[in-house]
Amino acid sequence: MIKNQLKTALLLAALTSILLVIGDFIGGTQGLIIAFIFAGGLNFFSYWFSDKIVLAIYRAKEADKNKYSKIYEMVQDISIRAKLPMPKIYIIPSHHPNAFATGRNPNNAVVACTEGILNLLNDHELKGVIAHEMAHISNRDILIQSITATIAGVISFVAMMARWTAIFGGFGGRDNNNSGGLIELLVLAIVAPIMAMLIQFAISRSREYLADETGSKFLKDATGLASALEKLEKGISHNPLKAQGNTEATAHMFISNPFRGSSLLKIFSTHPTTESRVKRLRLLKF
Repeated sequence: MIKNQLKTALLLAALTSILLVIGDFIGGTQGLIIAFIFAGGLNFFSYWFSDKIVLAIYRAKEADKNKYSKIYEMVQDISIRAKLPMPKIYIIPSHHPNAFATGRNPNNAVVACTEGILNLLNDHELKGVIAHEMAHISNRDILIQSITATIAGVISFVAMMARWTAIFGGFGGRDNNNSGGLIELLVLAIVAPIMAMLIQFAISRSREYLADETGSKFLKDATGLASALEKLEKGISHNPLKAQGNTEATAHMFISNPFRGSSLLKIFSTHPTTESRVKRLRLLKF
């Protein structure tokens, strides 16, 4: 757990360093401030209203306590074990098997499950999945992802400004009187946002590993989650979530990549491979 927390801290530091380097090179303090306000405002809104936004996207409805009493019992048991407030429980009307947690803090948290995952997993496996989602709530991952998205958004915004400036000339950074500096600026403006995106994905993968471990510690058992992840990979490959509009932007929230069939490279994935996650889970001792 400490290893994953340290990795997240180092990745956030690297992301911040990229921002400082590109800002220093361009020398546009005013541009950085504008970018921070713009990106920060968007992500603050997303952070504050993340639960309402994502639940509306997937047409989720609050679970009926009588119909889904077993899920309520599972969530309540894990809440007690994790010393967390009882989150709201929502059901997504989809055959796609998956689940996610959202909410700006433990007092405003939501755990959402698709109908598909309820039909696919047995009780032992489902409890492992719910514990994983409760771990995201405990670890404040919505906040961490919002901070990451803000920094990455600022880098992308400033890099876009730098590209246009380099193309049309007249930038105010270092060595602005020679073509070498202009080329360096253009290269930096192209490379920086790609590096920021890769670090953002790496942070997301790190938080998934951490949630796997934390959730398993809540239950003092990792076998349910390990088995669930293997089933989910097969289930998603047969019934992937159809990408529509901004649904791809929420892929990192799910316990398993809902668009796994379209992923290209591991470094561009928001989730670790199922094989690596299951291997780590099998090695956990309680």
